Amino acid sequence: MAGDELQSIGCRAPRRDTLDCVTNTLVVITVLVKWGVAAAVASALGRSYIFQRLLFAERRKPHETLALLAFFLVPLTLGVWMRTIVPNFKGADISFETVILLGLLLGPGWAMLGGLVLSVPAALHHEFLAPPFNLAVGLTAGILGRFVTREEVWSFTPFIDLSLYRWIRRNLRKPGIDRQIMMLFVIVGMEICREWIAYTYPPEPHRRWLYAINTSQPGLRVLVWLSAPITVGIALKIWNSLRIELSLEEQKRLLLEARLDALQRQINPHFLFNTLNSIASLVRRQPELAREMTVKLANILRALLKDHDTFVPLDEELRFTDDYLDIEVVRFGADKLRVQKEIDPRTLQVLVPSILLQPLIENSIKHGLEPRLNGGTVTVRSRLNNDRVLIEVADDGVGMSGRPATALHHTGAGIGMRNVRERLEVLYGDRARFEVVSNPGRGTLVSIEFPAVMAGADGRSRGGLL
Repeated sequence: MAGDELQSIGCRAPRRDTLDCVTNTLVVITVLVKWGVAAAVASALGRSYIFQRLLFAERRKPHETLALLAFFLVPLTLGVWMRTIVPNFKGADISFETVILLGLLLGPGWAMLGGLVLSVPAALHHEFLAPPFNLAVGLTAGILGRFVTREEVWSFTPFIDLSLYRWIRRNLRKPGIDRQIMMLFVIVGMEICREWIAYTYPPEPHRRWLYAINTSQPGLRVLVWLSAPITVGIALKIWNSLRIELSLEEQKRLLLEARLDALQRQINPHFLFNTLNSIASLVRRQPELAREMTVKLANILRALLKDHDTFVPLDEELRFTDDYLDIEVVRFGADKLRVQKEIDPRTLQVLVPSILLQPLIENSIKHGLEPRLNGGTVTVRSRLNNDRVLIEVADDGVGMSGRPATALHHTGAGIGMRNVRERLEVLYGDRARFEVVSNPGRGTLVSIEFPAVMAGADGRSRGGLL
């Protein structure tokens, strides 16, 4: 190495001192490369959905744990192999830290198996103590992983000073065993043991018993000892951030499902009471009609209360509204409430939010037709516009005075209207359009438009829309 190059890395002493300076610089570079390799591999693995699912699973079957083990071993065994054949590329080998990670996350048995696989390139390179040493590290890390909680593993930080600071602060108030600090000391202790074994059994011409980073400078030795917990902590920190992000997304999804479920289960109590009163009045005069209304009311309540899909085909939604309309026709009389349908057959298998039409039809009857002495007509339409479906519910009732066309976010009249608007916002966001056009004395038109997705072969939602 040229003199100016040595000076650029802080080496100003001649000959042997210069050689020591170069060696120490390579130690620093090797440690930094190890941290970079750990961060790169952890980030690359974290982008795989399969790896995420396997890593964060509460329980795994043996073949799933084996698949997760393969995610670790394939790239990192390659790193060990590169270290054995490429001079001064020792930072690619993070097998020691990987065995510790496997022990903390998977347990002693799987960590020992992974340690054996990772030691194969080293053993082929005549590092004959690598397999038994990895077995011992896997067993120790696995026992340590059983002793600490999963949250303590995930919250293990590579910032050693912060760990020590928290430990001192906690123990000044309430002395006790800090398991994360124990993890730190156990990992450092295993690194020291590796260095001691490598020093006790020095390399020979055709064999090197165990690989370890050796340096005679005390400051660099401490850095090497701390490099192992920092490397482990970097990987855990990256995966823990991903775990928290996925947990927040899952909580958000569960919140949306709970919100949708609450909206879907809403039923107007006035409709229920009025229907029961109508059935009671028909029991003596028209018992068969009363029985028919009771069955239809039971169908409606069953559909509202059961665990149903978020999306259903439009023809199923129309069957549900038919039961509702049949009850309303009986209540108001066939001469006062008329129903028309203009349904495009191509839309029958389009997936729509379940219980979408009933609140709109109820709103038309209650606010549009009921105030009129002679009733009126409710019209339900559907048609396809390219890759979007348009659904309309219109009536020729009294209209809503002072209510212009409204967008999706407008606070219109009635719980049912707000219900539909809110569900469309949750399910489609800006991709849905909801408009209300009302003319006093002439009626109201409610238009809904959203992306058209066809039902599967079984006619049910696949769940990919939410």
